[in-house]
Amino acid sequence: MTATPHPPLEGARMIGPARDVEGAPLLRTERALDTGHGRVTSATLTATGLGVFEAFVNGHPVGPDVLTPGWSSYQWRLRWRTWDLTHLLHQHNNDHDDGGPCVAIGATLGNGWHRGRLGFAGGRALYGDELAFMARLDVTFADGNVQTIVTDETWRAAPSATLADDLYDGQTIDARRHQPGWNTTGFDDTTWAGVHEVAFDPTTLTAPIGPPVVRHETIRPVQIWTSPTGKTLLDFGQNLVGWLRLEVSAPAGTEITVRHAEVLEHGELGTRPLRTAEATDRYITSGAQDVFEPTFTFHGFRYAEITGWPGELAEIADAVGAVVVGSDLKRTGHFSCSDPDLNRLHENLLWSLRGNFLDVPLDCPQRDERLGWTGDIAVFAPTAAYLYDTQDFLADWLADLAAEQQAQGGRVPFMVPDVIAIGPDHQFKEPSKGGAITAIWSDAAVWVPWALYQAHGDSAILQAQYSSMTAHVEAIERSLSPTGLWDTGWQFADWLDPDAPPNQPDRAKADRGVVATACAYRSADLQAQSAAVLGHGADETRFRALADRLRAAFHTHYVHPGGRIVSDCATVYALAIEFGLLDDQQRHHAGERLADLVAESGYRVSTGFAGTPYVTSALSSTGHLDAAYRLLLERECPSWLYPVTMGATTIWERWNSMLPDGSINPGNMTSFNHYALGAVAHWLHTVVAGISPAEPGYSRVRIAPRPGGNLTWAEASLLTPHGLVRSAWRLEGDHLILEATVPQGTSAVVDLPGAEATTLGPGTHHLRTPFSL
Repeated sequence: MTATPHPPLEGARMIGPARDVEGAPLLRTERALDTGHGRVTSATLTATGLGVFEAFVNGHPVGPDVLTPGWSSYQWRLRWRTWDLTHLLHQHNNDHDDGGPCVAIGATLGNGWHRGRLGFAGGRALYGDELAFMARLDVTFADGNVQTIVTDETWRAAPSATLADDLYDGQTIDARRHQPGWNTTGFDDTTWAGVHEVAFDPTTLTAPIGPPVVRHETIRPVQIWTSPTGKTLLDFGQNLVGWLRLEVSAPAGTEITVRHAEVLEHGELGTRPLRTAEATDRYITSGAQDVFEPTFTFHGFRYAEITGWPGELAEIADAVGAVVVGSDLKRTGHFSCSDPDLNRLHENLLWSLRGNFLDVPLDCPQRDERLGWTGDIAVFAPTAAYLYDTQDFLADWLADLAAEQQAQGGRVPFMVPDVIAIGPDHQFKEPSKGGAITAIWSDAAVWVPWALYQAHGDSAILQAQYSSMTAHVEAIERSLSPTGLWDTGWQFADWLDPDAPPNQPDRAKADRGVVATACAYRSADLQAQSAAVLGHGADETRFRALADRLRAAFHTHYVHPGGRIVSDCATVYALAIEFGLLDDQQRHHAGERLADLVAESGYRVSTGFAGTPYVTSALSSTGHLDAAYRLLLERECPSWLYPVTMGATTIWERWNSMLPDGSINPGNMTSFNHYALGAVAHWLHTVVAGISPAEPGYSRVRIAPRPGGNLTWAEASLLTPHGLVRSAWRLEGDHLILEATVPQGTSAVVDLPGAEATTLGPGTHHLRTPFSL
């Protein structure tokens, strides 16, 4: 018969072991390929599951993916993935009728986010208590015949070598239980148990938008030594996300334990920041040459502690490697300059992005949390969209945000997927918190799509998210008090202000209402602009009117005569300046006051989550470039470069996650891999190097570098939808030399200090202008 289109999983059933097995179950089937139809010309496997899975055809992994199908809001979106397996089956010639070759399909199931531990209150099996797999293999032959093999009750199930697996706690593998050939043809599965159909809602099945999670590289340890207490420690030289791959030969039953941590404290593994996450893998050898790779967990770590290693320490270097995993994103943006510490800061940010963009934009990858907090990505999205092509990755996450929001009557939750709504994290379920929207965090519904539109120029993301964006701004309007201010409900506000008490990160200097109202204005303003882009004239008028009312209320209640803003701290001035809440005279006064406050702080950072992404831009845009550079280049804590001086290789959650004496911050919440405070890289890209979109998607480019500080050169490049943009400047004597590359089909406005702006066409241009610091 001729191949016809079909839903990717039509005819397949969601199946799991007929009886629960210890650890990660195996599923398999084996079928003869049809004969008499010629060679296999194409073969595709489509699969999904409850939990995570690894799928195999004839003993080969179906693709490079790990932790498939990833984490989405499973109640509404269970994604499938499809792999082209033609290369595995095309060699089969079926032109005979006496029985053709067979195909074996196998899958190993792990708990993942579906059934494992999730959230910071110990919740388990939040989405369901059964693991399951659903697949359809379509094999097309030379004559057009299509043979379909699906998951059904004829499949078989058995325990695997994995005794236990959890994303937070780690994986235990007993190689003695491995069944060689279980996922290949000819394997005897007569002793295996049966399977049963597992109930689920098939309307949740959806195609993925974003890329899969994959292995990126393997890093060998740079140092192996014995700690003061006799522990064997490994340093991989880089804080990363993934797991260790071990190759070892030891007597059967030898147990090797691996613990992971991001830092050392007093010469030992610093595990306290992990809180209750065990982050421990255990391996039991078979007596042969074993290869252990715990693909049903992941850890955030630079250091590992190995107990029970059967050989010499010197053997570990060749036997152990750290496998780096994360979503499969394409690098688009680069930056470097003459200051090695700034380069290290930028590199740290890249590693934090790579580690935390693991199917969901996580807050951190190591402790008992690892959640899609909306506030982090709300402020970081422009930086992320410069460094990597995050369009599909974030579009997938935004689809979950919209689903969660719709289920909660228009409220954007603090995290997506929303673990609070289904888990035991009761401290966030109080009406004053969980029942309300909150500035910045909930504003991700508007800010993230707008950042993607600016980066790519594709209004489809605004169209896809328009209902979600509208619902959020309408929720803001309902949350305003009679004064017209957003001074109601729970607010994270300027979370993690460095002057807040360690265990009260919400006790910031910035008034909560000032922060929230400023953010409300920004969301309403961006929504009005989005409505204009999409041609929704009535909505544009409506949201512009709301923005105007918010701006007026902000002026009436928060801006004093002379330009002082309520709570008079760096964050409130930075937000008012960057969000456009002030008139020209007020903006000038706000810039002056911000510069004074920054100087009074000794050019150390005095802002939290709300103010930090915007403070350098607010300074430079109001004529205080020198203050912005001094703030950026400060090395005493709190500062961006303090962690660099302490050997950091990722961005920290707190400015003082590690104290100068090498001890870990005493608070109960500190991570050494959080990308949010790295949003300052947006200033490196747009001001130091000077690349920004003059029009969405860089159809017109602005190149306006602003040298300063102690830098003698800086360069950046960005692969835009139209081609490569590059800005490279250097100081030579009393001149500024710029090399600028403009893609075909675009133009660039080049604005150099002390010179008139000029428009350049495609090509590489060299400009020279007098300049002095």
